[in-house]
Amino acid sequence: MTSRQTPGGLIHTYQGYDPRRFPSPTAPPPDVAGAAMEHQLLFGDSYRMSEDELRDAVRIDPSQIAGLGPSLDALIKMLEERRAKILARYETDSAWKDADARWTREAEGLRAPKGLRDDLKRAVKQEQIADLESLWEAAERRARREPRDPDADPSFHGALLRAIDRLGDRIEIEQLESRYTFTGKEGMTAEQALEVKQELETIDRLLEQLREAQKDAKVGVIDLEELKNFVDDADIGRLQEFGRQIEEYLREQAELQGLERDNAGNYTLTPKAHRLFQNTLLDQIFSELEAARSGRHRGPIEGEGVVELPKTRGYEFGDAPTHIDLPQTVTNAAIRRGAGDDRAGVIAEDIEIHRTRNTPKCATCLLVDMSGSMRQMGQYVACKRMAIAMDGLLRSEYPGDFLQTIGVATFAKAVRPGDVPSLLPKPVTIRDPVVRMRVDMSDPRVSESMVHPHFTNIQHGLSLARRCLAAQDTPNRQIFLITDGLPTAHFERETLYLLYPPDALTEEATMREAQACARDGITINFFLLPSWSQTSEDVAFAQRIAERTNGRVLFAGGQDLDRFVVWDYVNRRRAIIG
Repeated sequence: MTSRQTPGGLIHTYQGYDPRRFPSPTAPPPDVAGAAMEHQLLFGDSYRMSEDELRDAVRIDPSQIAGLGPSLDALIKMLEERRAKILARYETDSAWKDADARWTREAEGLRAPKGLRDDLKRAVKQEQIADLESLWEAAERRARREPRDPDADPSFHGALLRAIDRLGDRIEIEQLESRYTFTGKEGMTAEQALEVKQELETIDRLLEQLREAQKDAKVGVIDLEELKNFVDDADIGRLQEFGRQIEEYLREQAELQGLERDNAGNYTLTPKAHRLFQNTLLDQIFSELEAARSGRHRGPIEGEGVVELPKTRGYEFGDAPTHIDLPQTVTNAAIRRGAGDDRAGVIAEDIEIHRTRNTPKCATCLLVDMSGSMRQMGQYVACKRMAIAMDGLLRSEYPGDFLQTIGVATFAKAVRPGDVPSLLPKPVTIRDPVVRMRVDMSDPRVSESMVHPHFTNIQHGLSLARRCLAAQDTPNRQIFLITDGLPTAHFERETLYLLYPPDALTEEATMREAQACARDGITINFFLLPSWSQTSEDVAFAQRIAERTNGRVLFAGGQDLDRFVVWDYVNRRRAIIG
């Protein structure tokens, strides 16, 4: 047997990784899919996310840029030292006096036409640039209408513009004095002071950009052309290389997390990115549950189900034979017969049945308001985030449950899970303070595209939800209705009514459909979102629906809607199981 000459079968050489370079292999990747999904929730498919927008939206752990260079800390320190030297060198009194003298000379030399001399004196006395600009415009109009005043300075317009510039210089130097504390003794002319002001403002702007880059590695926010005036070209080159590294890293992460680039260089989301966002969203929601809760379920609940538990019980008439504990049943029969009895046979008393976990199914319809008013305060983004979270919850925790999202506007439409991020509130197409319209939808000459789309037809949404839930084989059926106010549209047979302000006819039609849901055993949970136009009538309407259907009214903050609805669903699921 020959001895091995090498310590292992294969030796891998890792050539592309430097532990001091970006990114660290132990650091979690940035949430590229989440940034792209948030962009789609806001804009739908109407506006694709560009590479620059993705880079701006993604936050990279600042610990990953340590050691990359040049050191951002060193650049910040260098700029701070340069600013401190300037402040310690100069004083600004001489610059202000110089600027004031120039303004005074220009103002005293102005000769306005007769009709504008009083205005000129008042504007010079008040020292307001806006007044001087108005005076220049008035002189321009007067010169076009009237013959030239022999007493006026023929170059008045140009002299007035010079005076405005001199007054502007003095005001800028006053701003310089108020913004920075100079402690030096070297005097400056007005021109020098303005140059110093520009340099100090550039330094402040670069410091802000460098500190921003420190937070999330966004080197693109740094104006490298301005930075060239303060650092070596080699440092600029290294920063540019670092920026290219980050861009390449983000492209790789975008591909890994399910983002695809189209021919225009914009990003689109694949189902993989959708699932990643769902998982992240659910993790965020459930991480806020109280720490004492060890999981999302209370544990095994006995009842009719298909999941067998280790515990058993005696047979009862009607038990399914599939749950028989065969080894224990045979053992019971042998014990009953005793030793030496070879006769076969099992009686009812011998049979042991596995206890099972109760696994009731729930069927839910999410009615999401997508009317024109949902654009206010970004309510529609919270609604879509909630619908995505609910879909992810059922896929991961309750795969047997049924969920259907329905968008509600003038017409109610079922929405596939993959189309939820693209939903947008309907555009407002009529702004009359009073709308009283009736549309015969049975007329073959009328189509939905011809009807104003931005009204709120809760009745149609409840009707569609009731038909969806009727096909589900479970008694646990519910509707989550998310809206910000009263309905403004309803059907009466084939006739569609658009009524704004909200009318009693629409409320009555909506209430009839809600009562039909209640007769079918469907619970309606009314989630009322805050709105700038919300009144006590909106609240009263929600309460009336809850009273007549044995449902509930819940007041949810828009940004917390996803947590509110998901937690409510889980809590009600536990109540059904219990």
